[in-house]
Amino acid sequence: MTSASQTRTPAVGAQAPPAGLRPGARAASRRAETRRKWYEIIGLTTPAIVIYVMFVLVPMGFAFYYSLFRWRGVGPPTEYVGFRNYTLAFQDPIFLDALRNNAIIVFGSLLIQGPVALGIALLLNRRFRGRSAFRLLVFVPYVLAEVTVGIMWKLILTENGTLDALLQSIGLGGLVQAWLADLDVVIWTLLFVLTWKYVGFAIILLLAGLSNVPQELNEAAEIDGASWWQIQRHVTLPLLGPTIRIWMFLSMIGSLQVFDMVWVTSVPAVRSLGASATMATYMVDNGFFARLWGYGNAVAVILFAISFVAALLFQRFLLRRDIEGAITRKGK
Repeated sequence: MTSASQTRTPAVGAQAPPAGLRPGARAASRRAETRRKWYEIIGLTTPAIVIYVMFVLVPMGFAFYYSLFRWRGVGPPTEYVGFRNYTLAFQDPIFLDALRNNAIIVFGSLLIQGPVALGIALLLNRRFRGRSAFRLLVFVPYVLAEVTVGIMWKLILTENGTLDALLQSIGLGGLVQAWLADLDVVIWTLLFVLTWKYVGFAIILLLAGLSNVPQELNEAAEIDGASWWQIQRHVTLPLLGPTIRIWMFLSMIGSLQVFDMVWVTSVPAVRSLGASATMATYMVDNGFFARLWGYGNAVAVILFAISFVAALLFQRFLLRRDIEGAITRKGK
């Protein structure tokens, strides 16, 4: 008679071990497979981690270190001032104006580019003659170099430039403004230029999202009697939500760090007064040109901290369900 300790019933659903392998050999095989997977993970991620550490973490560490000194870039920093540079930044009205301008660009980009890009993307998602050419036209500004676009718009918007001549020729000379010199107008001018430049990216991103919306859902809603607007509101837009949120994230981070378009298009004298300054241009003006390297590094750290916190908050409250949904689907 066989005892209970000698006979064990395999668990339901358990995978039978390969025939001919002893328990010790099976354990060794599993360990070898685990090691192989870890070697693959380490081999694939190590180059990216090294590059990230060298070109992101190490420079940020040096920036924070130098921000604690009053240093003009000659010789090693010796005059330690602690967080004095950070205090000076938030006491400078020009830096506060730069913060305000960045906030205007962030919210202006989201509130203007988003609806405009969504409307054009929904239009271009329908079939009509010349659709491909129209798609190309709306995307051309985005692929142009920022310096090229900045110089082009600076020539158009300068005093007695192309825009002023056009308005005067059609009898709207009263609308002529100092587009790049008026302290109250220049930030809105720059917002228009940035919208013209980057709305094409939002359109292409939304078109890619629209291509993933199942056509069967639209057809089913149409059979049920839904109008085109009802289909877009109740079917298309909810499914387009993850794409919209990704675009909002990219637009927000890009608006916080915007530099080249503002630097090329704006007038230096107006920028020095804070009317067209952003945190990035303020950092360059005070770090490179004023040779206040410690102070400039402090502004860089502030810009990094604001962008980092904004990214964390956006991911926590808006991108969380998209990320969790992707992980859940992958796990299944």
